[in-house]
Amino acid sequence: MNYGIFTIPDPKNEPVYSYAPNSPERALLKKALAEAKSKELDIPMYIGGEEVRTGNKVRIAPPHETAHTLAYYHKGGKEEVELAIRAALNAKELWENMAWEHRASIFLKAAELIATKYRYELNAATMLGQSKSVYQAEIDSACEIIDFLRFNVKFMEQIYREQPVSSAGIWNRLEHRALEGFVFALTPFNFTAIAGNLPTAPAMMGNCVVWKVAETQIYSANVLMKIFREAGVPDGVINLVFVDGPTAGDTIFSHPDFAGIHFTGGTSTFQRIWKTIGENIAKYKTYPRIVGETGGKDFVLAHYTADAKALATALIRGAFEYQGQKCSAASRAYIPANLWEEVKGYMLADLKEIKMGSVEDFSCFFNAVIDEKSFNKLSQYIDNAKKDEGVTVVAGGNYDKSKGYFIEPTILLVQDPMYITMQEELFGPVLTIYVYQPENFEDTLTLVDKTSPYALTGSIFAQDRYAIELASQKLRHAAGNFYINDKPTGAVVGQQPFGGARASGTNDKAGSLLNLLRWTSARTIKETFVPPTDYKYPFMQES
Repeated sequence: MNYGIFTIPDPKNEPVYSYAPNSPERALLKKALAEAKSKELDIPMYIGGEEVRTGNKVRIAPPHETAHTLAYYHKGGKEEVELAIRAALNAKELWENMAWEHRASIFLKAAELIATKYRYELNAATMLGQSKSVYQAEIDSACEIIDFLRFNVKFMEQIYREQPVSSAGIWNRLEHRALEGFVFALTPFNFTAIAGNLPTAPAMMGNCVVWKVAETQIYSANVLMKIFREAGVPDGVINLVFVDGPTAGDTIFSHPDFAGIHFTGGTSTFQRIWKTIGENIAKYKTYPRIVGETGGKDFVLAHYTADAKALATALIRGAFEYQGQKCSAASRAYIPANLWEEVKGYMLADLKEIKMGSVEDFSCFFNAVIDEKSFNKLSQYIDNAKKDEGVTVVAGGNYDKSKGYFIEPTILLVQDPMYITMQEELFGPVLTIYVYQPENFEDTLTLVDKTSPYALTGSIFAQDRYAIELASQKLRHAAGNFYINDKPTGAVVGQQPFGGARASGTNDKAGSLLNLLRWTSARTIKETFVPPTDYKYPFMQES
């Protein structure tokens, strides 16, 4: 065994490549896209180091080009979930007892592999499988997952380094054990980085994981799994299964060794999971850790002193980057009447220039929504808005699924600040705006706070510092990530730890030390060097 107090290199956020014309990264990515489209993959599940194929194959197509086949994946059932649990439990003893610096090395290597060898393959898979633009893929499936891996390893070191004080004659120590059992990672379609972080964060703390990925993210998850294996993640530490939610839940949440869930997804799903865990609590060896981020109805509030052009740019980017399919996307805005016409003019001018189409056309700002279910849901909201006399369609409002699931960037102006699209998470390119009178700023603060059950992200635009301070105070619990004169999206690992409360989740802040702490169970050790040999205390003496 090696002996030493090891220090992880200080992480730095991965630089975002520009992919400008004639740049080397642009050519390499174009090549990766062409190569990916030239073949059909056969994607297995990965359980205990084995590639598991069931023969029940499901087709994967780009959301923006539904006629093209990228791959087929093998769908599993209860048997594969049980196999994955057994594989995780079988791998647990060796993995949790591995020296922490070796676990650290594995995930640092994974980060380096993504930054170099697999950058373009992973970005291409994310672009094609999830219909992400080149820039949105770069900040997600390159930079953010690299940052998660590098920063989390550093946070692991900091957690282990923090130790209690000791009195004379004793030595107090604190160790952070892995949880007693296996962890379930349930990941969404919209961020490859989240899909990679949810299983690896518990794993680097010594836990073994059953990972169920969203069906619409399997194509890039397959690349992640290839990277993890090449980096040296041992067999059984991360087990990737492709099953439906009820099948996974029925098996996992009734297992006595279930120790925790790392979740990103819908609020109703998370609430059902929490209820199921509560109903099964007597079955478990320990109280499971429940960590979840569940979405938002994120706001942009403008004061009458706001910069109209900066506000308009933030709304266009915040609402429509990646087709609004971000938990943090700007989906409701409150704009004072004195600024509305100017802001509207800037936004309409931008929307005239925005091009919608394939991710392979780098001039497109806008691509397709993830699948037909999302397309149908969004088009129904838009149709209902068109029929409502209290709603004006300021921009967009059209949709087409003849070649892919395309919804135009849509702006709705509502007379009723409690209209349904001001309250419910749509998860698409629909921005709803309410125009208020400038003198009603304080009342509008209350309105922002009360309108939605979510509390993930939000922002204030103002030049008046008193207004910024007031908004920061009044909206204290309305957003776990709060932005001043910026769009409410784009949290960076290590800079803006991400998460919200209320209906938005447990606020365990992905991209921070706080999240990793949830995957440990601390043990305090007190060692007394010269223990007493007489039970009597001084106060018991007569004189």
